[in-house]
Amino acid sequence: MKRESKEPGVQKMFDAIAGRYDLMNRVMTMGQDQKWRRFVVQQAGDPGKQWSLDLATGTGDIAALMSDSYRKSKLAGGDFSLNMLKEARKRFDGKRISWHGCDANNLPFADDCFDSVTFGYLLRNVDDASRVLKEVFRVLRSGGRVVCLDTTPPAKNLLYPFLQFYFRFCIPALGKLIADDETAYAYLTGSTMEFYTAENLSAIFKNAGFNRTGYKKFMMGTIAVHWGEK
Repeated sequence: MKRESKEPGVQKMFDAIAGRYDLMNRVMTMGQDQKWRRFVVQQAGDPGKQWSLDLATGTGDIAALMSDSYRKSKLAGGDFSLNMLKEARKRFDGKRISWHGCDANNLPFADDCFDSVTFGYLLRNVDDASRVLKEVFRVLRSGGRVVCLDTTPPAKNLLYPFLQFYFRFCIPALGKLIADDETAYAYLTGSTMEFYTAENLSAIFKNAGFNRTGYKKFMMGTIAVHWGEK
């Protein structure tokens, strides 16, 4: 039997929590999420006067950091949640960012048109990470860089029971208190624990055609930033 797509449900979920998404991120990560986004921007590098795409841009944090860090660059932010894009436009009105409603599986951009593609919390929320990465590879120019921020399952060491408790009970409770949506953040817990390990995701980047790949973990091994080059 064909597996049912989770993407329509994910899209509906992000539309519903868009208004409280940023506050929840700050609380849930104890304020560390902006540090990880700055690392993403650093790894992407300066595109000069070329175009850069922030995919699954959400409320626009990475795209805005790219705009502030690389003043000559041209930025596009894309997401399939239109409510998220509305929040991004409100937060960063006046910045040099072109906002697009788009599906990461079928990007509405030409081949070889971006100097870099960044994304946060995308691959955990799609049906086929390999397909998305191949689509990203298509729109990158030769020598262009991809940088990915996402959760990763924690290693089964002494910290594992405490991290598992935090993901299973604390995050859904915070979701109910702050975003009035316990179910959405219970999904976050499940999708993190069932996602690829950082090592396996790095192999998927290589299989999609990227070289010079690498990754760095944060927050006790529960967050990873991956990168690669076309």
